Amino acid sequence: MVPERVKIICVAALAVAACSHGVRLRPNAPAAPPRDYACITDTVRPAANYPTQAVRLIEPFGAGGGPDLVGRTISPSLSVLWGQAVRVENHPGGGSTAAPALVATSPPDGHTLLINTSAQAYSAALPKNLPYDPLKDFIPIAPLTSQPYLLVASQHAGFRTLTALIAAAKAAPGKLRFASTGVGTGTHLGALKLNLAARIQAVHVPARQGEAVAEVIASTVAGRADYQLVPIQFALTYIRAGALVPLGVTGAERSPLLPDVPTIGEAGIAGFEFPIWYGLWAPAGTPAGVIEKLARDIRRVLATPAVRDSLATHGATPMLMTQCEFAQFVLSESRVAARLVRAARISPE
Repeated sequence: MVPERVKIICVAALAVAACSHGVRLRPNAPAAPPRDYACITDTVRPAANYPTQAVRLIEPFGAGGGPDLVGRTISPSLSVLWGQAVRVENHPGGGSTAAPALVATSPPDGHTLLINTSAQAYSAALPKNLPYDPLKDFIPIAPLTSQPYLLVASQHAGFRTLTALIAAAKAAPGKLRFASTGVGTGTHLGALKLNLAARIQAVHVPARQGEAVAEVIASTVAGRADYQLVPIQFALTYIRAGALVPLGVTGAERSPLLPDVPTIGEAGIAGFEFPIWYGLWAPAGTPAGVIEKLARDIRRVLATPAVRDSLATHGATPMLMTQCEFAQFVLSESRVAARLVRAARISPE
């Protein structure tokens, strides 16, 4: 839990960050869905005749992004299990909203699905005028994986530890810049949470229109931003080349991919955690039997040693939940984001 005095500082800092990105303030946030939101009961029978054609997994961050890699890891096993092609399709753009918008308007038959990060849950509470409702227009199917982010600094920034980053930010409030893959994404909220916990102010540099994860990282390498959160595997090449400096991981434990890099807690912000997770969603109106079959088959694939081993090479751990458990998890994550947004009263232009 964050102490009350820190919460007060957090609100002020988040408001400053919002204003720096052209965001206005409002007093209220949309009402949350009911507690039993999108929950399919265990008594529903899985659809025996699904799928009847190729299944599309639409992802929002571009080739090489987390959802893309996870989707390509599980799709071969799903193809074998279903006897149908399972294709991952990249639809970056719109600040990571193009893919959800496409899936929200697709036929609700289970053949076009959204594979996304925790941003799908967070965006329901964030200041964006979306062409879809991130909660009501989708049914959560299953979680996929969880892993920590890595906090990295550009070599141009001149600091090599989290303590040095914090000192530089406090010496010149609002001067440092942090990059993200878009407003409302996990890389954005995670960095905000870090800034608030450290009591620092920095300017948000969100992804440009159509930029994929790799391009955002490359912009930090070039010095467009001073620091950012990234999925670990996408930073390794730059770290080995000395172009990015690893400052800490956002999990409770160190990552086996970078065992010498401390957790954020070890690096100076006690108790800080902010993992990234991935999941699968279907358009609202998809039959309950199809949702249940998808949920059960996803769990079955994630439990196989081959898939688990493949995911481990990316520092990812499978998340195994029932469909109903995942629905409630998504709602809980959205409410956490909503409390943060309400505290700062952030609203879109």
